[in-house]
Amino acid sequence: MKIIAVGMNYAAHNKELNHTFINAEPVIFMKPDSSLLKNRKPFFIPDFSSDVHYETEIVIKINKLGKSINEKFAHRYYDEITVGIDLTARDLQSNLREKGLPWEISKGFDGAAVVGEFIELNKAGNIQDIYFHLDIDGKTVQEGNTKNMLFTVDKIISYASRFFTLKTGDLIYTGTPAGVGKVEIGNNLKGYIGEQKLLDFYIR
Repeated sequence: MKIIAVGMNYAAHNKELNHTFINAEPVIFMKPDSSLLKNRKPFFIPDFSSDVHYETEIVIKINKLGKSINEKFAHRYYDEITVGIDLTARDLQSNLREKGLPWEISKGFDGAAVVGEFIELNKAGNIQDIYFHLDIDGKTVQEGNTKNMLFTVDKIISYASRFFTLKTGDLIYTGTPAGVGKVEIGNNLKGYIGEQKLLDFYIR
């Protein structure tokens, strides 16, 4: 199983992080399977960062083998969806970017890919019109709708499958909207699709 993630897929998020260039194709990066943190497991802030941020995303699960998938057939390769958190060591990422170095370690460390409980896509609605949000300690801190993606889920699948063979069980994190922020020890994070809670965990 592998984790494919998409960066800079919501214009408002790009603006809040001062990304000024326009990406003509999806920005893809990977997370190792050791970064996966399942629902209700605590996340422990690592000793190499003092500025870990939450990035709430819609996550899809690939349901069959595929390579070089035509965009018009991409919908056949997933039927489950959830909400997840792409945890980012922002201080480490910024430092690496300033030096022009790869920044995978700021995204792929242990526990950095939090994933909620999956539900059938047909119970969530149109994949490109799904409202999702994150609450921290009972307050909504981030919300988005997949209709605001720069690149649709099907486009992401088609593009990624040009380079990586997609396998059953692979996860795709589809990008985060505006509203990212820092997590603190003791925070309780709850992720929702619509009003259905699919993710619930603590920061330790």
